[in-house]
Amino acid sequence: QVQLVESGGGLVQAGGSLRLSCAASGRTFSSYGIYAMGWFRQAPGKEREFVAGISLSGTDTLYTDAVKGRFTISRDNAKNTVYLQMNSLNPEDTAVYYCNLRRTIATMTSRPDLGSWGQGTQVTVST
Repeated sequence: QVQLVESGGGLVQAGGSLRLSCAASGRTFSSYGIYAMGWFRQAPGKEREFVAGISLSGTDTLYTDAVKGRFTISRDNAKNTVYLQMNSLNPEDTAVYYCNLRRTIATMTSRPDLGSWGQGTQVTVST
């Protein structure tokens, strides 16, 4: 079993930046047969939505349109960690951000329910 622990959330003013981290423990990615990692978010009263995903090698990335050009996902497989650099934050980005680990990046937009999840980290953007 893989455990995911997110960190880096907090309160920031509009236009500011935050960097989220998600550390995986338990097994290495490849030995568990897991290849992709991603970030999802859930705002109050809304369903969980896809934000960004990255393949095992890091060569393939996906972003939801709302964050393209502002957020960057990256990973360090030696540290079993995935990052989400968030710039130019706005109040609409306020949500609990969840780390996700699954077999393939291809299902991230169509199947937000799959894979393993962290406990989430709160991001609040003030005006």
